[in-house]
Amino acid sequence: MFKLKFYSTALFLVIALLSCKLSAQNDKMALVKGGVYLPLYGAEGKTVKVDAFLMDEYPVTNADFLKFVKENPQWKKSNTKALFADKSYLTKWQNDETYSGLPNAPATNVSWFAAKKYCDCQGKRLPKMDEWEYAAMANETVPDARKIESYNQYILGWYETPKTYNNPVGKTFKNYWGIYDLHGLVWEWTQDFNTVLISGESRKDVDKDSNLFCGSAAIGASDLMNYAAFMRFAFRGSMKARYSSQNLGFRCAKDIEK
Repeated sequence: MFKLKFYSTALFLVIALLSCKLSAQNDKMALVKGGVYLPLYGAEGKTVKVDAFLMDEYPVTNADFLKFVKENPQWKKSNTKALFADKSYLTKWQNDETYSGLPNAPATNVSWFAAKKYCDCQGKRLPKMDEWEYAAMANETVPDARKIESYNQYILGWYETPKTYNNPVGKTFKNYWGIYDLHGLVWEWTQDFNTVLISGESRKDVDKDSNLFCGSAAIGASDLMNYAAFMRFAFRGSMKARYSSQNLGFRCAKDIEK
């Protein structure tokens, strides 16, 4: 009996991680030209190079994710193993194929594993954290608006506002790169969400997750006034790949073919 259960679980892992029915759903992607930026965390004054990439103009919607689970039933609410998703996975869905809310509202309560597989099935991937932060620096008119007080106030204002999770995508501003909803709708998964470094000294990095929630986390930051970024990194640090949340969605990215 134990062996049968073991092999059944192992078979599911193989299917879940390797199999995928490819399908084009949201093909609207924006080009984000490469450049360098100074990240919130890292060596003092050391910039990071970001290569040009493509990013979805909008977050993945309920309708998009429903199409995905129909084509890849191993990711339906009743089929997904605890290894890949916690109990909050698709918790607002009434059943495997009926979601609550608007079809064009962002899909939330989706684990990192499920989000990654969704992007894989579109021939894409989750954006890297540096890519997401780089794209999200832009307001409507400039690629880096982090020093513009009104822009930071807008982001912080959204973070401080009680959230509703049934708003349609595309209702926030279109940024410099042609991307919507990076701020003002939901938080978003990144490919390497759990690789935040608090300091360059290993004995200080034993408990990265807890450090992100306390004031001492500001010591290694490149911009002590960028509280919005602190909140994003703290949220990422609190998550694990199987976790899901009602205020956490995702979008996909793609390398530019050379």
